[in-house]
Amino acid sequence: MAKKGDGGGIGKRQYEALASFRYELRRYLRHSEEITRQHGITPLQYQLLLHVKGFPGREHASVTELAERLQAKHHGVVALVTRSEAAGLVERRPSSEDRRLVHVYLTARGEQKLARLADLHRRELLQLQGRFLVPDAQTLQGE
Repeated sequence: MAKKGDGGGIGKRQYEALASFRYELRRYLRHSEEITRQHGITPLQYQLLLHVKGFPGREHASVTELAERLQAKHHGVVALVTRSEAAGLVERRPSSEDRRLVHVYLTARGEQKLARLADLHRRELLQLQGRFLVPDAQTLQGE
């Protein structure tokens, strides 16, 4: 006999809700991948720019903070920052409080690229209103 929480309690309605959510999420991400590449950067570079600009309370972030935001390994984010710096999108600056800490800032080129892409992403999200819904607790619990 299946116990609640082991998948045995999930019915057709819950599978459909989860599948619909994943479908719309994937469509949005595919759209994001396409428009970032059309504008000459990779999807990860766009995410890096977005997380630097969107970091709460300031206009920069450390590599460690960006690794958390991107859900990536520290060394992978270092490589991404290096590639983005070479492309003129970001720059590294040592922290004034702790010289061991390096902060990542957007360059003017990075700001321009991000502004255009963020607007396109915002427009796509507005188009998804009403279709891209997180399933409610009642649906997911099967009540």
